[in-house]
Amino acid sequence: MTNEEILNTIIEGVKEGDEDKVFEWTNKAIATGIEPLVVINDGLTKGIQAVGTLFGNGTYFLPDLLLGAKAMDAGIKVIEPLMVDQKRDYVGRVLMGTVEGDLHEIGKNIVIMMLKTAGFEVLDLGVDVPAKKFIEKAREFKPDIIGISALLTTTVGRQKEIIELLEEEGLKGKVKVMIGGAPINQNWANTIGADGYAEDASVAVDVAKRLLA
Repeated sequence: MTNEEILNTIIEGVKEGDEDKVFEWTNKAIATGIEPLVVINDGLTKGIQAVGTLFGNGTYFLPDLLLGAKAMDAGIKVIEPLMVDQKRDYVGRVLMGTVEGDLHEIGKNIVIMMLKTAGFEVLDLGVDVPAKKFIEKAREFKPDIIGISALLTTTVGRQKEIIELLEEEGLKGKVKVMIGGAPINQNWANTIGADGYAEDASVAVDVAKRLLA
């Protein structure tokens, strides 16, 4: 098989949400001599971008998006150990987390996966993250963007709390804030002073890129 055929097989594996197929063909790609970054950029990334497009136009649904992300991750796990000595130029740095009192992470994890494949360096704080931890890690990691997820109507107020704390600490304006979650809309983003709002994972990358423009 040609390199192009191998990469196309990886793309199809991600689109199909087939973890075993992506794992197998990522290993074959490396064994064939295809550079790790080429596998990421021309195989895994193109696959998840195709999944995102299908999700965006209503052909795929959330389970399909999740399967695609897991399949891509199977390939990333093959590649990561080989990338230790390779310097990758990042589009930007993003700090992500789900607010305190909220344990939802599927949507956040998919957004992180898509940001990483789009060339962003991402630090995931996980779930149930206190406002002060967002501030502490922002000072330490020095991100371009802070992504704040909230999936419960009872926890969305935490997003406002974090933005207010950023302002108190003199960080507002030095870092952009992007928010998301099921109860969130553009009006809420405007109300609390967020710089960006992503209604779902398929548009999160575009929003992040716009915030850095």
